[in-house]
Amino acid sequence: MSNESQAAIDKRLVERVQAGDKRAFDLLVKQYQHKIIGLIGRYVYDSHEAMDIAQEAFIKAYRALPGFRGDSAFYTWLYRIAINTAKNHLVSRGRRPPDVDVDVDDAQYLGADSQLRDLDTPENSLYREEMERVVRNTLNRLPEDLRVALTLREFEGMSYEDIANVMDCPVGTVRSRIFRAREAIDKEIAPLLER
Repeated sequence: MSNESQAAIDKRLVERVQAGDKRAFDLLVKQYQHKIIGLIGRYVYDSHEAMDIAQEAFIKAYRALPGFRGDSAFYTWLYRIAINTAKNHLVSRGRRPPDVDVDVDDAQYLGADSQLRDLDTPENSLYREEMERVVRNTLNRLPEDLRVALTLREFEGMSYEDIANVMDCPVGTVRSRIFRAREAIDKEIAPLLER
């Protein structure tokens, strides 16, 4: 399904919710719950906690929906609520470090992952694990604005424009943050790539 047709479906569902149809919101939750839980999971690494925060984000979205004017796509608006809910949760917990490292699905933006999968030897498995560990640790140490921008781009596949809406900043700032985040990761993995 294209983003445009999904956006049109979302718009109709939002209008139905605003007209009092609670079941229409259930359809929106079904459409986005996995993405929202995945997004929150980049901030809060305990899956049960992430699900609780996602539920809280959907409750906040439901309560705020009467005021949603459609200036941005529904999912962009929802992502912003989810990120803010996750941030507020971390602040309320004293911004404690994560209990578990972020799960890096794959090293797609490192450029070396296809070689690693083709040569699945014990040495390459160790190398891949070390590479993922370095990427996770570097990602966790990044300032929040860089980490959020890179996460939305690389893991959520969002456009620069949508990230700018979610982060409430200009597109140029998003590009700069993503560039700086990638640069930091590249610097950390360079010694591994030289081996």
